[in-house]
Amino acid sequence: MTASVSGAGDRDPGAREDEYEPDPHRWRALWVTLVAGFMSLLDVTIVAVALPTVQNDLHASAAQVQWVVSGYALTFALALVTAGRLGDALDRRRIFLLALCGFVLFSAACGAAPNITLLVVARLAQGLAAGFMAPQNSAFIQQLFRGAERGRAFGYFGATVGISSASGPLVGGTILALAETQNGWRWIFYVNIPIGILAVLLAHRLLPRTRRSTKGQVDVLGVLLLGLGVFALMYPLVQAEAGGLARLWWMFFVGLAVLTVFVRRQRRLVARGARPLLDPRLFTTVRGYAVGAGVGTLYFIGFSGVWLVFALYYQHGLHFSPLRSGLAVTPFALGSAGAAVVAGWLVDRLGRLLTVCGLAGVIAGLGGTALLLRFAPPDTAPWIAAPVLFIGGVGGGFVVSPNITMTLRDVPVRMAGAAGGALQTGQRLGAAVGTAALPGLFYLVLDRNDDYQSAVVIALGVALVMMLTSLALAAYDWRRDRRTREPHKKCPEEVANSPVHARQC
Repeated sequence: MTASVSGAGDRDPGAREDEYEPDPHRWRALWVTLVAGFMSLLDVTIVAVALPTVQNDLHASAAQVQWVVSGYALTFALALVTAGRLGDALDRRRIFLLALCGFVLFSAACGAAPNITLLVVARLAQGLAAGFMAPQNSAFIQQLFRGAERGRAFGYFGATVGISSASGPLVGGTILALAETQNGWRWIFYVNIPIGILAVLLAHRLLPRTRRSTKGQVDVLGVLLLGLGVFALMYPLVQAEAGGLARLWWMFFVGLAVLTVFVRRQRRLVARGARPLLDPRLFTTVRGYAVGAGVGTLYFIGFSGVWLVFALYYQHGLHFSPLRSGLAVTPFALGSAGAAVVAGWLVDRLGRLLTVCGLAGVIAGLGGTALLLRFAPPDTAPWIAAPVLFIGGVGGGFVVSPNITMTLRDVPVRMAGAAGGALQTGQRLGAAVGTAALPGLFYLVLDRNDDYQSAVVIALGVALVMMLTSLALAAYDWRRDRRTREPHKKCPEEVANSPVHARQC
């Protein structure tokens, strides 16, 4: 069950790409895609600080208002792989422009929603548009840049991911403080409109079209299987606040079963020379892709959940305003932004070691922050912890962009969209797990002993466990790369260049 479209031919994932010709507008095109990507990722977290206001203004229940956040995350994740494959097969410029226009339109619909039902529907549509945009960002970097330039471009992309995720509470709190009205939450969505319109105009002018080949396929049945599998895994998580984990635990097994069928179908398509939705050879033959996807997923489980935990502790435990709560975590965003740009320049030289050092920095920063929140005076602890949190942010900047670069560096451009979509799907699944599990654990501890300090420390401790697991995986990959490169240093040049001994050397 496939639909034929114009796309690239069926080549091995490791095949050599067409001759690269630098686009003179590539850096300006990159900044356009980064602005759009920043808006879409910011909207994952920016709304969280406004949920109490939204609930009061629209007379919604807690379960209904939770869908304003979780519904966006759900449709965002559902679209990623399919959108990436469509961008590879058709024209990623066209996909990007249509998705960006939809994002702007649905942002306006969110801001104007007269009731909670229409707001949730608009947020679902907005998340779908964001999911169609996101994989095109990394695919454009693959298409427009090579060598050291690609590392720098991914550095800026990583900074965008880190800043948008960590600064959401601050930006949301600032908008609410400036609006100073009960309906001020609507400006959280309206602010996307002028920025998005400008981005559409610039993208139409600067983004290149995707080169097409003579054949290709979109696996429609694969789209349905993958969508059903991802939905089954994420739906209990997005319903966690309404008791979804207890009621819908069986959906995890359904999701795993459907994804198993999906993988087997993709392998059969490859075996008979057809084009799969997600080529399994990405995980088996493309160097570093499988490990990088695992590192990113594990990291985002801890990374995404801690911001909600911080917001809960500062706003409910210490009675901070949304703006003050956002300011308390700003050091992480600042450290992450600067470090991600620097990491783009260093990744070609240091490789996976940069990710290892970055994860160690995040663990040290968040671990130190947890200790300070536990033992320092509550009124001053957030500000005493600021330098330590900044160190964690520097580490975070050395994680996201280098991991993306190392994961996608050997992916052929013709598969860039699907590969980027699959990588971000793992990150979205990790984020869904983190944002459901860590606040849930926070409330569980709070209900048992009514101790906010213990609740925040235990939740941060679980996040650190996930990051330690990610660190172990990254360290394994780094050591494997060192062992792989070592024989090349010892082999004589004439032996290393011999076809017979090439694999040995």
